Order: sequence, then C-alpha cells, then structure tokens
Amino acid sequence: MKSSVVTALTSGVDIEPSIQAMLQANFSARNEGVYEPLSPQQMEPKLLAFLAAQGLAEARVEGFKRMGGGASKEQFVFDLYAGDKFVRKCVLRMDPLESAVVTDRAKEFGVMRAVVDKLPVPPVLWADLHGEHLGRPALITGFIGGVTKPSNNAGNVSGLGTLISEPFRAGLSQEFLKYLQIMHGISPDFDDGKVFQLPNQDEYQAARWQLNWWVSAWRDDAIEGLPIMGLAERWMRDNLPKTSELVIVHADYRTGNYLFDEQSQKITAILDWELAHIGDYHEDLGWIACHQGKTNDGEVLASGLMPLEELCSRYTAMTGRVVDKQALYFYQVLSVYKCVVICLATSARTAGNKHSHQDILLSWLTAAGYAFVDQLICLLEEA
Repeated sequence: MKSSVVTALTSGVDIEPSIQAMLQANFSARNEGVYEPLSPQQMEPKLLAFLAAQGLAEARVEGFKRMGGGASKEQFVFDLYAGDKFVRKCVLRMDPLESAVVTDRAKEFGVMRAVVDKLPVPPVLWADLHGEHLGRPALITGFIGGVTKPSNNAGNVSGLGTLISEPFRAGLSQEFLKYLQIMHGISPDFDDGKVFQLPNQDEYQAARWQLNWWVSAWRDDAIEGLPIMGLAERWMRDNLPKTSELVIVHADYRTGNYLFDEQSQKITAILDWELAHIGDYHEDLGWIACHQGKTNDGEVLASGLMPLEELCSRYTAMTGRVVDKQALYFYQVLSVYKCVVICLATSARTAGNKHSHQDILLSWLTAAGYAFVDQLICLLEEA
C-alpha cells in the first residue's frame, strides 16, 4: 500500500512540516523486524556511557529497573550518583520501534524546557533525540512523586474511564483548571519556530493541520476500513472552525496524565508532553471532554472531574476566553476520531508487527477502540 504520508508530500496536503516528517519516518520503520526490548541489565551500560558523554564521568546508577504504566514509551527509574554522592532519582523514557502514538522527542524536550518554570513538570535533564547513545530516542527527567488516581479508585489502564472519587474532585478540579489556564497563557512562539511551527497562514490552518495529521495516521495504519471514519472526516472538513488565538496545546491533558499528592490534593506533575503543539485552546477542552467518567447516577464528568458545562464556564471565568460551542464540538469529534485512530489503527498495527514492548496492552486498546467508535457515531448523529 502506498504511504499516505508520501502522497501528502507530493500533493501539498497541509500538515505541520515536523509532523509530516515524523509520520514519514514512522512509516519507514514498518518493515523492521520484531522489536526486542533490552533488559535493565543490558540498558545500564548504555545509560552510563550516555551520561559519561554528557560530562558525568563519575556517574553511577543504582536501582535501575522498569517502571509500570504507559502505552507508548519504555520507562525506567534509577538513582543517580556522582561517585558516592546521591544526585537525584531519575526517569528514562525511551521510544520503542513503534507505539500507540507517533511522537517527536525534540518537541517533548522543547516544550517541557519552556514551561518548567511555570508548571509542575518533571525537569528535563538530558535528551538523546536520535538514539545515538541509547539505541532509541529518549529523554531523562527528574522523578516526581504522586499518584494518577486516588488509591481507592477503580479505572482502566491509561486513564480510560477513570472517575475521580467525590472527596477529591473539588481540589483536583481547581488544580487542573489552574494549570490549564497557565499553560494556555504561555506565549506560543516560545522557541521562535525552531521546533514548533505556528499555524498562522489562515484562520483555519490550526484545525486543518490537526485533521490532516490524524487522517494521515488513519490511512497509514488502519488494518481495515470503517465507513464512520470517512463520514467523520467529511463532516470535519465541512465544519473546520476558525482559530482566534493560538496557544500551547498539551493535546493529552486529562486525568491519568497528571500526578497528585493524595493528602494535599495538589498536582505534583503534568506528564506526557509528546503530543504538544501550537493550536486552538478548544482542542484541549475537546480532549478533556472525550475522556469520560460516569457517576453511579449516570452523570458524565469530563476527565472524571466535572460536567462539561462546568468545565467550560469555569475555564471562561478563569481565562476570559469564550468557549465557542461549534469549535468545541468540532474538537470533540476530532478527539474521539483520534482515539479511534490510536486504538483501532496504530495500536493494532504496532502490536501485530511486534514493534513495541507493550503488545498486550496495545491489543487491549484495540478492543477498547470500539467504545470510541460508538462515541463517534453518537457525536455525528447529534451533529
């Protein structure tokens, strides 16, 4: 099958250039053999050699082991020492050959460096952007403590279907919105276009870039077609919203991607910045809305925290930004479309190719994708 990314390059489909290059590189990796993740014992010498190349000749590590969680990246934790002196606890996040979501370490590195003084973000210590030392692109950050949900909470992996229990909702909702406000208030041209391009050619480019990104991913990765995806694409192309203000979009801001302290109910770290880009603030709101938790009486809470109407009204009160209902609805549809792509296309193909350390989880996500198909159908019927 001909790559839709190559087709996009030759036919002038409007996608952010760095995203286009990332998709093409990922497509090229498809013919690689089975991915064989290295054990901690095999990884540790590579890590020490990398640290030495960063000028840490006396570096040594203790307790180097894998971390649980995460559908996209290999994660390790270790204690870093300089000789006999303890430096800090660290986390190594490394790309497998393919994953549930194709991402760019340079973007993750850049945005985390830009927001670390304003948001609770794990400090980025070193980056092996092309995998020259560690074998695969990787970042090393400081370790931040916390939990992704209250210890008595139920919920699926990756934050799907998580409902934050009632005693925690008020405190975490306030923290969640506070940091969303701060993030959207940071200048979107923080790196002068070095890594993050601004979609400012016209008022529709921010939405168009995102739609073309995920349509390309679907066409490249889908194992079998789904008519609803074609209908959704047509509806979105007919209903592209204008963007009145560009902001930093996290693009995966939801329960499950922040850590918090159970006692104080304070968020300690915002995680998983690899999808960050410059775009419309409605996009983050739409993504929050599509990750739903339901109470016992059937009330739907955006990201398991608050009803959608409350999310929008409180966001407007805190930021002064009006939430346009049509723009929000577009990004709700796009968000659910993305979830279908991630689950039924990219995760399924990656697991089938045996290109990840998380084949079992990716196979589970494939089955979970049909819940998002049902959600997409409901949204389009309502539209």
